Amino acid sequence: MKKKTIPFLLAFLVAVLLLTAVFTFNQLNTAAKLLSTLHPYAGAAFLMLAAASFLALFFSAYQLFRMPRHPSLPENDSSGAMEEYARHSAERMPAHPMHPETNAEQKDLRWVKTNLKFLEVDALASTKEIATKNFFVGAFAQNTSYGTTTSTLNMLKLTWRIYSLHHKEQNLREFSSVLLGAYRLMPLSDFRKEEIPTHIKPIIQSAFSNTLSSLLPAGNLLAPLFLNLFMAGATNAYLTCLVGIITARRCQMLSEEDHREIVQQSTFEAAFMLKEIVRECNPVLSVTISNAVKKAGIESLDTVTPTSAGSGIAQDIVSHLANSIKHIMKENS
Repeated sequence: MKKKTIPFLLAFLVAVLLLTAVFTFNQLNTAAKLLSTLHPYAGAAFLMLAAASFLALFFSAYQLFRMPRHPSLPENDSSGAMEEYARHSAERMPAHPMHPETNAEQKDLRWVKTNLKFLEVDALASTKEIATKNFFVGAFAQNTSYGTTTSTLNMLKLTWRIYSLHHKEQNLREFSSVLLGAYRLMPLSDFRKEEIPTHIKPIIQSAFSNTLSSLLPAGNLLAPLFLNLFMAGATNAYLTCLVGIITARRCQMLSEEDHREIVQQSTFEAAFMLKEIVRECNPVLSVTISNAVKKAGIESLDTVTPTSAGSGIAQDIVSHLANSIKHIMKENS
């Protein structure tokens, strides 16, 4: 089926392009003849202008979709091709303002590695910022199309930001390659079940951390709600951390050895970053939800009908209990 489908699609694409070209040429020729009736050289000028515009379109499309030249990735730091690859990387990456040799004329492997360390700090800072946002998006908008769309857009924004940090000139095809490569290295992209425990472990550990345990005392009726929100937020934040760190690692590859270690290093760093994010976000989320629940409870108690001369004993008891509970909640808020 696949062998038959691909030739059909190629033939269909060629036929569509030919028909489009013929139709466009006929229309341009008709317009040129019409303009020639107004002035002898108007038709020729129109055709030259149309040809120039098409050439400019093709040239700009070539510049946009042209893949930058890349030397072969060395096997390791001691490979003979490392010097050439280091020079190429130094030409393409911007010099970080904090680099001690920003304007160095000779940019060797040592210069490149130092510059990458500074760029890595910026990339991790951006990753933590976007992952923190996605923690709250996952917590409050879980299982909604808005939450999914917002999280995805934030991840795309993060990928572009990290890619831009490491390249002076951005290229659409190169960015698409980085994006696709990061997606392929994400958990469950090809649904390998043996990967699931590795990625679930940091999420569970973060959701049941000591910080969360102190915020959810035993017997708290809101514990299931808190845990549900924390789990959703932690999962979203962890995936965002993985996207950012994998993208940064791909942009900082200097050898095949680095490429083979991307998943292992990214998983470890994402788990560590998730702990920091949860530690910072849990108190904010807990206080926000607790205050919202208290406010909602007080407003609900305000709707209880107050006692009157003709009310029964049951109504008096309900009204008294509502006032007492509302008074306690206000004192503890």
